[in-house]
This record gives sequence, structure tokens and C-alpha cells, in this order.
Amino acid sequence: MTYDIDRIEALLDEGVRDKVYPGAVWAVGDADGIRAQGTTGVLDPDEPDVPMRTDTVFDAASLTKILAVWSCIGALWEDGALALDQPLGTFWPEVSGQPLEAVTTRQLLTHTAGLPLRAQLKNLYGTNKEDIRRGVLHEQLHRPPGEAVEYTDRAALILGYLAEHIAGRPLDELATDRIWRPLGMDSTRFGPLPDAIAARCAPTELDQDTDTHLKGVAHDFSARLLGGVCGIAGAFTVLDNVAVFLCHMLDSATMLEQRGFGPAWIAESLTVQTGPLEPARGLFWHPAPGTRPGDDIWVHYGFTGTGMWISPRQRRWAVLLTNKLYYTRDRQPLTDIRNTFRALALS
Repeated sequence: MTYDIDRIEALLDEGVRDKVYPGAVWAVGDADGIRAQGTTGVLDPDEPDVPMRTDTVFDAASLTKILAVWSCIGALWEDGALALDQPLGTFWPEVSGQPLEAVTTRQLLTHTAGLPLRAQLKNLYGTNKEDIRRGVLHEQLHRPPGEAVEYTDRAALILGYLAEHIAGRPLDELATDRIWRPLGMDSTRFGPLPDAIAARCAPTELDQDTDTHLKGVAHDFSARLLGGVCGIAGAFTVLDNVAVFLCHMLDSATMLEQRGFGPAWIAESLTVQTGPLEPARGLFWHPAPGTRPGDDIWVHYGFTGTGMWISPRQRRWAVLLTNKLYYTRDRQPLTDIRNTFRALALS
């Protein structure tokens, strides 16, 4: 198994020169571990003498949806504590009699639940956590469940609440005990980060209130509003922890030890679940842009500039972590780099 390391490095170096991101770390590998990795750029343009490192801490952003929510839901499903096609209202008292009662866990995972698409939680429900929870679980649907595939952060937020309801404990504790600690992901945690760890964190968006870039605090406003812990975002991680997570997804030996989630959950998730509806979706994962479902290359991105890919057919995975949000919210420059990186890492 070979990788075109020179072309990967040239691609990512160009992203630094073009100010797509201040810096990046990357790795490619298989079930046995990392096969190649590298860094480029700096941690913070305000400190040009501090290079990006493989142990840099990144705001995972929407990778939280995979590292915490998807994996915890999978562990609960494999425990037999959750049925994917059972309407939520039949076992979750908080949504009984509410618009969400007919929605299923599978529909939340495939973004076919008909949930509201975009709206600031604070504007709708204020700043009290319980008011926000109640509002989200009782709000009207945007359309009937199963009618269309429409990505919305609400799905992950609700699934995080669902995992907490079933497990009877907060999402951060559940993810740590069921997923991160068993897999040895000791540098993955929800924020805000302690000062000593935040010092190694790649800064993201400029905070207008303080005129400084966020560092060790989630960029996502909903995550900050909810104290740093929610299904949408809020987790921080490092390269080798994401690599361990993806190795586990390909390594039947560790999965059979029932550490976290297992092969049945992965097989269920990395399969198109949306039938003729477009765009095609698995369970939270989706086919990588530029590929077809039959190519068996699946991806999940984070808004801060993070991304991870996995191909069970090729027995390969890839990770690219950047802090592109330091410069801009414009997606396209990083989208082009991501697609090229994927093509070089996973044919």
C-alpha cells in the first residue's frame, strides 16, 4: 500500500500559501495504524514561529457528531437499548404528544426527519438550557418525516438528548466512558478546555466581543450556549485520536472486544439508507463528494476545517485537520483541497 506523500504535502502547503488555513495536520492509514502523516503551516499567524504540530488540539466542530453522538447511539443500539425504526414518542416521554413523536432515530441519522433547518436557538428559546431543550424537543417539523434529505444540526442535537435519556447520564460522560476512554482517545474531550490544553489549540473564528480568535472554546454558538457540550459540536481532539477511532472502525479484533461500537453498527451506517432520495446518506456518514455509493468512500466534515474519510472496501482511512475558520467562513477553497486530498489518499 503506497501513498503519494509528495503530492499531498504540496497540496497542503499550497493551502497555507493561499491563506486557506494557517496550518494543517494530516494522516492516512489502515486498520493497523497510521501509514503516513505530516504537518504544514503555523498554529497561529500572530505567532509565526510556532509551527503546526501533530499533537495540535483542534476544535472538531461537526466531527463531534461522529466522535460522540453517532458512536454513542451505535453503542446503545448494539446494547439493544435502542431500535432505529421505533417512533420516538413510544419510548421517550419528553416527545410524546409532540411533533417529534412520529420521527424515528434512523430518520434523524439520515437527515430525513423533517426538522427545522436554520434558526438561532438563543433567538427562539433564550439562554436557559432547559428552555432550549424543551423548545427543541417540542418544535414544529419543517416537513413530514421521510419526505426529503435535508441536513440540519437539529438532528445531532436531538440525538444527543436521546442518548442522554437512554443512558441516564450527560453526553460528555457517556462519550468518555463508552467510546473515548476504551479506545485510548485520551486527548479528546468537550470544551471549554483548561488553559494548559488550550495553549496547544489551533485558534478558529474571531470573537467580536473580545476581538480575539477563539481558542479552546467551541466556535459553534449553540455549543457555547449549552455550556460546551451538545450533539452539534463542542468536542476537541488531536490527530492520533481520530486515527485511533478510524482504525477501530476497520479492525475487527478491537470491535469484537466490544469497545464502544461494533461491526454491525458500522455496516449499518456505511450503507445508503435513503433509498431514491438525494443526496444519498448513510447513518450520519455520506458518500464522499466525487464518488458514488458503490465506491464505498464515506466522509464527515467539520465547519472549522476538519474532515475524516473511511473506505471499508479499500481498508483505508484519511484525516485532514485545519483551522480554516481563522480566515473565513467561505467553504469553497477548502472544499477543493479536501476533494483533492481525498483523491490522493483514497483512490
